Amino acid sequence: MLSITDAVAGEPQGLRGYLTIGGRSLARHQLGLALALGCTRIVVVTEALTGEVIALQHASESGGARFHVITSAHALLPLVNADDDLIVLGDGLLAQPEIALAHLKDANGVLALPVEAGMAAGFERIDINHAYAGAMRLPGRLVAGLGDLPPEWNAPAALLRLAVQGRVPLQVLPTAVLDDGRWTVVRSEDEAHAFEPVWLRLHTQSAHVRSPGEWLAARAVHGAGPALLHAGTRPWVVAMGGVVALLLGLGSGWFGWRTPGFALLALAWVLAKVATLMTRIERQSLLETGKASPTGAGFEAVIDVAFVMLAAWRSDIPHVTGVPLALAWPFAITWFAPLALMLLLHLLPRVVRDRRATWWLRDRLVLGVALAVTSALLPFDFCLRTAVLGLMVWAIAVTPVANPDLTGTG
Repeated sequence: MLSITDAVAGEPQGLRGYLTIGGRSLARHQLGLALALGCTRIVVVTEALTGEVIALQHASESGGARFHVITSAHALLPLVNADDDLIVLGDGLLAQPEIALAHLKDANGVLALPVEAGMAAGFERIDINHAYAGAMRLPGRLVAGLGDLPPEWNAPAALLRLAVQGRVPLQVLPTAVLDDGRWTVVRSEDEAHAFEPVWLRLHTQSAHVRSPGEWLAARAVHGAGPALLHAGTRPWVVAMGGVVALLLGLGSGWFGWRTPGFALLALAWVLAKVATLMTRIERQSLLETGKASPTGAGFEAVIDVAFVMLAAWRSDIPHVTGVPLALAWPFAITWFAPLALMLLLHLLPRVVRDRRATWWLRDRLVLGVALAVTSALLPFDFCLRTAVLGLMVWAIAVTPVANPDLTGTG
């Protein structure tokens, strides 16, 4: 059950559930969580049928759940059977899905916080030691108690009272979830704007040290992401920018401008990473499991092929006196070093155990900038072949011998 009844602080006409984070309403975020918890029926408590409620209905039905709108607590009685479980998400609650799933997926419970930290964060006290964390799962048999309460009672408050009286166990969350923003209640437009950068960082965290290109993509999402998401810009729009940059890079290389071509390919890769991060944000926050990145491994492979083509076109070998033209044509000498370099960049991350170094090898921004600088300032063919040999020597140096007993001196 979702509630869209509490007014925004300082704006009596606005409702918390309609405040937006990342271009989607808090109610839409909660709907994604409810569907991930396996809810087959979504009940929204609200006083008016708005466009946002209709959008929630469409999203709910697309997720395979039935949708109901009610205006009072008593209207919930015929919708919940005694053998059902009812999950209640409070007005304005925004929680990281993995925490809510861990506590509500399989067991009944009232989620709570230590009282001082919880009340300071905007949650309401439920007893001397605890504040209600804004989410609970209770057995359907307790819902029948709504019939004994006055009809004007607020539905979430009435259900919380029934859960406490019915001795539904408390599940106390650590205060750390408040400190790092993984569990929060948003009460006003100012709070929504202030929390949005924190929310973006939570959904773009990396398990490894980012390479320069990944760092730049993450910074772009942190900086421009809120504006893009609020404007309704979907990841595929950013991905189209990557496609345009790729085509411009190939066109530049074809017409002889190889140095800017390398830079454009690097830009295409960064835009692809931005689109991937935006897709991850939507998938993790709205829990839309079917949503895939518009620029996946296939697009990155096309960028790699484009790098090989531009590097082969950039070669000075065809212009060297005495070199037969046949040696400079496809799959001959001009293509060997670019192909060898690209294959090494794919092979070494699979065999070298030092992940801090191999993430750089996957970074096509680094590759594009390096090739552009080399093309503009240095002997291109010599540097390309030196890079191939250098990577081989480095891989030998950092990779342990597979079977030292067979290679030892005795």
